[in-house]
Amino acid sequence: MQDNQAVQRLSQRVAGLKPSGIRRFFDIAATMKDVISLGIGEPDFTTPKPILDAGIRSLQNGETHYTSNAGKMELREGVVENLQKLYGVKYDPVHEVIATVGVSEALYLTFTAVLEPGDEVIIPTPCFVAYQAEVILAGGVPVEIPARIENNFTIDPDDIRKAVTPRTKVIFIGYPSNPTGAVAPREVMLEIGKIAEEFNLLIVSDEIYDRLVYDFEHVCFPALSDSLKERTILLGGFSKDYAMTGWRIGYACAPEDLMKGLLRVHQYTIMSAPTTAQDAAIEALKTGESYVKDMVAEYDRRRRLLVDGLNRLGLTTFEPKGAFYTFPNIRASGMDDEEFAEALLREESVAVVPGNAFGPGGEGFVRACYATSYEKIEEALRRMERFMSRHG
Repeated sequence: MQDNQAVQRLSQRVAGLKPSGIRRFFDIAATMKDVISLGIGEPDFTTPKPILDAGIRSLQNGETHYTSNAGKMELREGVVENLQKLYGVKYDPVHEVIATVGVSEALYLTFTAVLEPGDEVIIPTPCFVAYQAEVILAGGVPVEIPARIENNFTIDPDDIRKAVTPRTKVIFIGYPSNPTGAVAPREVMLEIGKIAEEFNLLIVSDEIYDRLVYDFEHVCFPALSDSLKERTILLGGFSKDYAMTGWRIGYACAPEDLMKGLLRVHQYTIMSAPTTAQDAAIEALKTGESYVKDMVAEYDRRRRLLVDGLNRLGLTTFEPKGAFYTFPNIRASGMDDEEFAEALLREESVAVVPGNAFGPGGEGFVRACYATSYEKIEEALRRMERFMSRHG
């Protein structure tokens, strides 16, 4: 009775949200000893020292007050300069950039600002678990389009076109992809852009993993053309590239009319991103490039180890070109992805995430992350070899 009353007190939007399929396995793993986690999507590197020192100086200098709602001008200027240097896309730091509490807040601001109740958002899956939830919380309707292993989990633009209805407002894209490590070639992005222009749709592009690419040149969506930039909200941040997850600092870039909406929501929910984190992010943009390159090189080394090892065990894995995830097919085990993840954790203390946690198209796969040390990945593969010798 009490449980029913508790649910009734919640809005239908919130009560109907599915619990994160990722957290359940972490909660189990937290009760166990000697677990090697290939599940959590977080760099194992500590934030580089110059960035740490900048955050400490910020506190020591008494920078403990609010900044402007949109964030420190020096940070916004740094974001603009960095995007122009890397991708040739130009934004106005005064009117088209906002500092946010990670990309998570940027997602919330974006969908809250642009969606009317019932508006549809096309979302390629498998994808990060928060995307559909943020659309629902904003009153929208997520329309899931499964990407296929045959295309290395890059979405087919024809599938997007078929999903467009009179209620469609946004096409959401997120490359490099969490959980698959997939990337999208320029020609695919251009086709998606044509669909957006044909049906007068907005594009929301989550590019949080933009620097974590291997043998591939990241395609920044708003840099494709001036017309596409005018219909795109670009989301980015410092968590993955600079190993700054705990600092909770990100940004959104958009045309001024859209940014006014994001800023309005931000004013009434957050006020401003953490001042200390903003100062650290400013330093990251100034001096962090060599650290980014070093971390990418180490991720690449781990990537090759894990991909080769999984394939050797019969867990067929396409070669991811971005982020720090592999997405092996586990059907050779004779289990579904939930059973595989639970048994691997219970029998060999290796944590992975079942692919169905990431939406349609993820069934029969698991996410295994290489944002952990080379030595731990080696040990995880040894344990998985024992596991597959019993179940393969």
